[in-house]
Amino acid sequence: MVGMPTSTTVPVSVPMPQIPRRRRSPEEVAAAAPVEGPKRVLLAAPRGYCAGVDRAVIAVEKALEHYGAPVYVRKEIVHNRHVVSELEARGAVFVEETDEVPEGELVVFSAHGVSPAVVQSADDRNLRTIDATCPLVTKVHREAVRFAKAGNEILLIGHTGHEEVEGTYGEAPEATTIVNDPAEARTVQVKDPDKLIWLSQTTLSVDETMETVKILRERFPNLQDPPSDDICYATSNRQAAIKKIAPQADLVIVVGSANSSNSVRLVEVALEYGAKAGHRVDFANEVDESWFEGVATVGVTSGASVPDILVQDVLKLLADYGYADQEEIVTAEEDILFSLPKELRAKLKESGDSSARPGGRVKND
Repeated sequence: MVGMPTSTTVPVSVPMPQIPRRRRSPEEVAAAAPVEGPKRVLLAAPRGYCAGVDRAVIAVEKALEHYGAPVYVRKEIVHNRHVVSELEARGAVFVEETDEVPEGELVVFSAHGVSPAVVQSADDRNLRTIDATCPLVTKVHREAVRFAKAGNEILLIGHTGHEEVEGTYGEAPEATTIVNDPAEARTVQVKDPDKLIWLSQTTLSVDETMETVKILRERFPNLQDPPSDDICYATSNRQAAIKKIAPQADLVIVVGSANSSNSVRLVEVALEYGAKAGHRVDFANEVDESWFEGVATVGVTSGASVPDILVQDVLKLLADYGYADQEEIVTAEEDILFSLPKELRAKLKESGDSSARPGGRVKND
């Protein structure tokens, strides 16, 4: 009809509301597939929070406490849904980039680190910043800068698109090539094989990284190693613990988020080292009780950005299904502590706040 505006309405698909799934009872699960032998849980130690994650989370909490909400955070402070939701409830606002932060406001850089371009962007907008980058990630950044200045080409082993890799790559993009996996190690091209060094993302599978390095060294015999391990102690320790548990486990449950590289790697390592089945969950309510059919031994661990309360929820669920016998498998003791970000330490000192020790741990906890 003449004069009628053309409709630009786009049909919207509205999903049906989810109906809570009825969880089968322990008796129903046992009837479906009886378990031979006693039921037990092998609980990995160490697991959960590492010093870098602890430091970053406390940094946001302390910023909220002393500066007040909102406190903006670029990207997720750590890769864990529960942690992010808890901080949002307290007034943290998570953004993808600094241009989403109002000029002059406070922004926290996540534990995964940022490139110099992001720092410059924040400065251009007169943003106040707290850098909660894990010191072990900062170490890799400094290595990238140093080796690039010395004229080396850098092969950065890591996952394209991961925040940590983006930050490290951004330190020396003209000198850095990302190598995602052993397959890419077989095809990557370099300018000068005699001035070549490899660095890595801190949360990778130790075994796969070494396989990638082996392939690279076969192709480029003069490839240099970094001065010290880039894969962080927490990643290595958690993988070592699950390697010990996996051969005995009918099922391994890893608590951690889908975008947590080290959590995803733990499932892969468990299966590679003999676990009959392995699954990752964010929360206990994501555990499918059908996983317990015929299962005598369950291995449990968590990624380095997971608060222990989430593991305890999984253990309670397991106990409800007859897995009350728990044995902790300890493969390392962790005592590393990191000081809170320098920008925050100055504010705490000014406010007379001495409640947090290095690493963010609260006194008397």
